[in-house]
Amino acid sequence: MSRKINFGLLITIICLNFAFNPLAAQDLNLYQKQTFVQNNDTLNYRVLFPENYNPTKKYPVVLFLHGAGERGNDNEKQLTHGAKLFLNDTARKQFPAIIIFPQCPENSFWANVKFDFSEGKREFHFQADGEPTPPLALVQGLLKAYIAQDKVDTKRIYVMGLSMGGMGTFELLWRNPKTFAGAIPICGGANPKTAKKYAKKTAVWIFHGAKDNVVPPDFSRTMYKALQDAKAKVKYTEYPEAEHNSWDNTFAEPGLLSWLFSQSLK
Repeated sequence: MSRKINFGLLITIICLNFAFNPLAAQDLNLYQKQTFVQNNDTLNYRVLFPENYNPTKKYPVVLFLHGAGERGNDNEKQLTHGAKLFLNDTARKQFPAIIIFPQCPENSFWANVKFDFSEGKREFHFQADGEPTPPLALVQGLLKAYIAQDKVDTKRIYVMGLSMGGMGTFELLWRNPKTFAGAIPICGGANPKTAKKYAKKTAVWIFHGAKDNVVPPDFSRTMYKALQDAKAKVKYTEYPEAEHNSWDNTFAEPGLLSWLFSQSLK
């Protein structure tokens, strides 16, 4: 049975949806699709350039590492969480920066972590040495390529990530201890022995949900303590009622981007 479509009503509904849901109106296509090739390996990534981008000017850079659920090769899913944070009109005007969202392949991981999920266990064993995973090595290479093109304010390079990406954030810090001015790891974790490698350089704001049953909040608590002991500039925010998706609380945190973009290497 066919139905007549009231196009006037349909357009009204769409307009109202944008009016009452401003994030829906933000265009993720502003993040350009790009690829980076290194040693015959390819990294998909999306990049958002500042409004009125000036190629002769140097800008801060934010690397954003997604979680395990956004892995793949479509060069789209990695924008699921966090991308709209940087499309906000206020953010675009107050914090002009190059925002990079790489995508990890389905069968890999950002951080060098050993898992034991056998017999009801859910254990993560974070490494403190060894080679980076191929996707993380590509991310490091991508950042170096941008720096080499003279696009980057090297005193204001930042990294943030959630879940698997929170773990990758911590790992990028200890593998590149003189690179990042600020970092925001969300519901992640790392080997606390690595904290002293970057404690003197990088300001860190850690987030976690107290009711997280995917990545235990003790991982973030341990890293907070390790960074405190190493005399780092570190803050920790734990949301008492939040589960694994503590990134929703984090993105709504007042002053989040102001804090991040205020960090600078000396």
